[in-house]
Amino acid sequence: MVDFGGWQMPVNYGSQIEEHHAVRTDAGMFDVSHMCVVDLSGPDTRELLRRLVANNVDKLKVAGKALYTCMLNQQGGVVDDLIITFLNEDWFRLVINASTAITDISWIRAVIARSNLKVTLVPRRGDLASPELALAIIAVQGPQAREKFWRAVPTTKSLTNELKPFNAALVSDSTFGELMVSRTGYTGEDGFEIVSRADAAPLLWKTLSENGIRPAGLGARDTLRLEAGMNLYGQDMDETVSPLDAGLAWTVDLKSDREYMGRQGVEHRGVSAQTIGAVVFGEGGVPRAGQAIHVAGGEGVVTSGTFSPTMQRPIAIVRVPMSVKPGDELVISVRGRELAAVAVRLPFVRNGGVLSQV
Repeated sequence: MVDFGGWQMPVNYGSQIEEHHAVRTDAGMFDVSHMCVVDLSGPDTRELLRRLVANNVDKLKVAGKALYTCMLNQQGGVVDDLIITFLNEDWFRLVINASTAITDISWIRAVIARSNLKVTLVPRRGDLASPELALAIIAVQGPQAREKFWRAVPTTKSLTNELKPFNAALVSDSTFGELMVSRTGYTGEDGFEIVSRADAAPLLWKTLSENGIRPAGLGARDTLRLEAGMNLYGQDMDETVSPLDAGLAWTVDLKSDREYMGRQGVEHRGVSAQTIGAVVFGEGGVPRAGQAIHVAGGEGVVTSGTFSPTMQRPIAIVRVPMSVKPGDELVISVRGRELAAVAVRLPFVRNGGVLSQV
């Protein structure tokens, strides 16, 4: 067990490598209840989100549709990245990061007060909500994840069988109560993220396990998300980093005339770097966050690094000058050694297949 965002998290339940491969080849599950569900309701909720986040919430028109986006500070740095789910015009559900939950909630409440908007904010994480309001989140991921989840909770299949990626459905189950089942994830594999009442989560976890879904810890979650080229808040981006430099330009609405928090900061800063992948092909170690990168005509930095169980090579997410192209050689400084690597497009792995070979 280790500290993660103020929560005690299991690094692994047994073999971290086996947990990783279970998600890539079969089905694994993660307890991600440290993340914080926040319900926003009221007639001005959409207007609040128009002012609050960088992506365009007007894309959310159909009940259950979800949107990945960032909240920005005035300088255009990332305050947090989050998922917004549209449930109805008066009810939007946010899932925000563990370590930023308290500051995020204060930030949102300040915007509501300052703008005099009619919005009610209710945090639903155990340490922030009343017991009866507390929610838990279990992520079930892998090529067999959906089939095994339906076997464990058969009442969900009719409403989630046709669910498209980045959509959610509300399901009432006689055993587990109300569930929000979202076709989202953080591993590069298919699956669901299930939001349940906190008091129903232990039985849900046990039932999923009995149906062949393997528990997986923080270690496997990190190697899986890094193979999938997915950012980790506080490491690959933070309040000092523009989303344009963090590979998140696709989440930033610069086409509409909508004014939102941080837009002027993003536009003023422009693009100063790019986020791409690096695959190590030399001997000498595994790249880690903060290590320097030397490239022709400039310098860069590793933002996340690990040994890839799927590729059997060290890999990294790196921030480098705009001049770097896929196939260019990189040199990563690892504890006094120079590690040879090559730049590649992200992701490294998606749906069980390796996309970035060297």
